[in-house]
Amino acid sequence: MNWIGALLLISTTTWLGFDWSNRLSNRPKQIRQLKNALQILEAEIVYSQLPLKEAFLNISRQIPEPTRFFFEEIGLSLQDKNIDFYIIWKEKVDALINNSSLAINEKEILYQFGRTIGQHDFYQQQKHIQLTLSHLERELEDAREEQYKYSKMAKSLGFLAGLFIVLLLI
Repeated sequence: MNWIGALLLISTTTWLGFDWSNRLSNRPKQIRQLKNALQILEAEIVYSQLPLKEAFLNISRQIPEPTRFFFEEIGLSLQDKNIDFYIIWKEKVDALINNSSLAINEKEILYQFGRTIGQHDFYQQQKHIQLTLSHLERELEDAREEQYKYSKMAKSLGFLAGLFIVLLLI
């Protein structure tokens, strides 16, 4: 019976280590998705001159989860005419952060971007998108560096932590 408990404990901590490593690996992918979505948004706003609702829905058809759901939800929320865009934006950013591997830094970048979107002319809007893209590029570099440094360690640490706890308890 003790061995079953020991195996369960080691399995659980190993799983936690692999989950941590998976989050580290997913973060750069999701930042790239976000950058891609903002580049599409720039094209939709500047060149197609679509309203935000249609632009967000178009973006949601072109990108994978979890970013797709984020833009789809914003596009659907904009169908109600009497709403404060920033409140919706902030709510959806919070949901995106909770359902993805994105970090607090990306949350702050998106909050900052949400304050400016739809408030300026096309040229100024393009500048805000470019600024946001440059911030996300910096975060992408940091995420890649974190992944490189900590991904293998997280897997090993999960297993070793479980083994250490089992050895302490035996």
